[in-house]
Amino acid sequence: MSTLIKIGICADHGGFELKEKIKSFLTENQFEPVDYGAMELNNADDFPDFVIPLAKAVASKEVFRGIAICGSGVGACVAANKIPGIRAALIADYFSAHQGVEDDDMNLICLGGRVTGYAIAEELVLAFLNAKFIGAERHLRRLEKIRNLEDRA
Repeated sequence: MSTLIKIGICADHGGFELKEKIKSFLTENQFEPVDYGAMELNNADDFPDFVIPLAKAVASKEVFRGIAICGSGVGACVAANKIPGIRAALIADYFSAHQGVEDDDMNLICLGGRVTGYAIAEELVLAFLNAKFIGAERHLRRLEKIRNLEDRA
């Protein structure tokens, strides 16, 4: 019996509906979704309350990678990137979903619940989760520069 790969996921009210669909999609594709909230639709909630715990879980390797969803995806991306060790990007196209992992070791994908349709969200998530960091010397050199910046902060 194999252990499923844990994928953290979160959303505020702007991404709640998409999060729920992506959770089911993850399960169907042999991943184990770990939900960091919101647990119910509440128009008064704030994305940092969910994104920050998710980003910390990704950074500490509690989960393999993360998916953060807010209305546009922008706020989720801004919040996630405040956590050292997180390399998050707002993704809206297939190439960036896998290339961000392959070249930049992206570990958290941000989606816009109000701007990303279900079918493309599924394609983006699979491209992100199935991609592997290439680890070429130039990629490692660039990531080291980012780590150094985080260490000085």
